Amino acid sequence: MSIVLLLFINGCFAQEQFTVYFESNKSDLTPKERLRLEDWMYKNSKSKIVAINGYTDEVGTTAYNDSLAQKRVDFISEFVLEKVPIRDDFKTRSYGEKFNQSENRAENRKATIYYILEKDLHRENEILGIKDIVIDENLPLFEKIKLAKKGTKIRLKDINFFQNTFAITPESNNALNDLLYVMQNNPTLQIEIQGHICCVSSDRRKLSLERAKQVRRFLVAKGIPITRMAVTGFGINHPIYPIPEANEEQAAANRRVEIEILSK
Repeated sequence: MSIVLLLFINGCFAQEQFTVYFESNKSDLTPKERLRLEDWMYKNSKSKIVAINGYTDEVGTTAYNDSLAQKRVDFISEFVLEKVPIRDDFKTRSYGEKFNQSENRAENRKATIYYILEKDLHRENEILGIKDIVIDENLPLFEKIKLAKKGTKIRLKDINFFQNTFAITPESNNALNDLLYVMQNNPTLQIEIQGHICCVSSDRRKLSLERAKQVRRFLVAKGIPITRMAVTGFGINHPIYPIPEANEEQAAANRRVEIEILSK
């Protein structure tokens, strides 16, 4: 883990934080603080941790306090591991005594978790100040994949479905074969296929998920390992245009399949 902290830690509008406190010279939690942390983990099992900072008071040498602050970070990191999702580029920092301390020493013996709530995860990069890569929509899919990085979303143009079903129309074959070519020629590429629908108030039939699954079924039938492809259905939760749409052009834009790059 890196101990370099990104600038976003200093204040983004939708980032949350949670702090636990330690006894003097301790790097493990009291039963009371452990219960607070466990309660936070239970309530945030689908949130995402982006950073953990550790702190100490000024008692002891600078070297000792730096080490103690890092031990507190390590303790919290191990405690939450596999219980709350953590960003792949998760950052930590141990401050020791080098920070703006409170006059109350007990308030300085702490570790702070910075995280994003589940409801805000679709805006994760925006919250963290990470600019999405802008890729020319007119490029062939294989060129878009070359330019893409982890987290990049690419709309699969010309993949359409028969109305109110997850059956793919014959006119979609070229687009499906383009995706197949990309998967065959990039054997380490892993993607999430994401379905979106339009025009209705809810996705009670989970049609968006079934459409994503149908695209995956096509690829699996062509020999692409299912383990390389996650699927999700967003329903109407992330429309490009407000629902109800003003015209068919807006509806078609909302009714889409996208892929997100998980790893290359």
